Amino acid sequence: MNRPLAVRCGAFGDMVLLTALIRVLHARFGEPVDIVTSGPWSELLLRGQPGVGDIWSVRSRKTPYWLSSDQRRVVRALRERGVGPTWYCDGSDAARPLLGRAGISAQFMVDVKDHPLLPGEHATEQWRRLAQIMPAAISEAARVADLAAVTPGCYLQVSDEQRGDLELWLQARGLNAAPLILVQIGNKRTMRRGLRRLAVNHKYWPNERWAEVLRHLRRQCPDHSIVLLGTGPEYELNEEVALLAGVSRLCNAADDLPIPRLLALLARGTGLITVDSGPAHAAAAVGCPQAVLFGKALPSLYRPWGTAAADVKVLCGQIAGVPDMLGIEASSVMAAWSSLRLRAV
Repeated sequence: MNRPLAVRCGAFGDMVLLTALIRVLHARFGEPVDIVTSGPWSELLLRGQPGVGDIWSVRSRKTPYWLSSDQRRVVRALRERGVGPTWYCDGSDAARPLLGRAGISAQFMVDVKDHPLLPGEHATEQWRRLAQIMPAAISEAARVADLAAVTPGCYLQVSDEQRGDLELWLQARGLNAAPLILVQIGNKRTMRRGLRRLAVNHKYWPNERWAEVLRHLRRQCPDHSIVLLGTGPEYELNEEVALLAGVSRLCNAADDLPIPRLLALLARGTGLITVDSGPAHAAAAVGCPQAVLFGKALPSLYRPWGTAAADVKVLCGQIAGVPDMLGIEASSVMAAWSSLRLRAV
């Protein structure tokens, strides 16, 4: 029987959450878990992680098959690999035709749509539960493991190579001598089409409030350096907030944070302030304490949860009785940070 296969085409944070499923499958089968996914972040995030086997990525599941060389490449790889137990973890059926072309039938699959969230269940708990369900074609008795030994939550391992790269990077930016406070202002929708207040961006928090929080951090932690996280499109936003804040020893790193370096930075930081985002989940997965601002997403479902159980302070707001990040005041974020159990320096 082939080793397990997981199919998940999600955003950065979705793939961090998936580690909860990967770890249980790895324990049950005693074999690495192969993954079909999409997006460049998935390989950078998961390659070399404990329990992860081969990773195959498609750029688009909607492109016609005959026009998509990467879809054909994935199907060829799955055919050569052979049929085995498969966990289909997408709410969309867009990737199902790839499995059909590879000869993986429904009897070899556990489909998340057949096992919806339970009331109050966290996303990592759903993945943990799903990993304990076997496809109809697989003998349950043939797969036994001590699941009590698999700690609930997300986990990411940071390699010595990543830590070494980070130290060189910190030295080059003059950040290696001081403890680090990390701040994630933006999210994947922040700079879409240059507009920050799009109706679809429920994670926008005003620049003036971020600047107020940065000034508070500088007063409370005078010996720390502050690092603003993000991806390239968020660099300009970070610059605007930094100019408003006017604080010293603040580094805008959004122009130079590939995922492996980001993970090492999160593993080194004393704490993080962030919107609900992929880096929030990654921070939990490497044990970084954090205060996280939520908008319309449910904290009960998406609260960052890592195996290290680092302290997490969740902030929620409302506007006219509706969950809204704009309802969170800067003073609440400052209070949450002040009560956070930071990582020891």
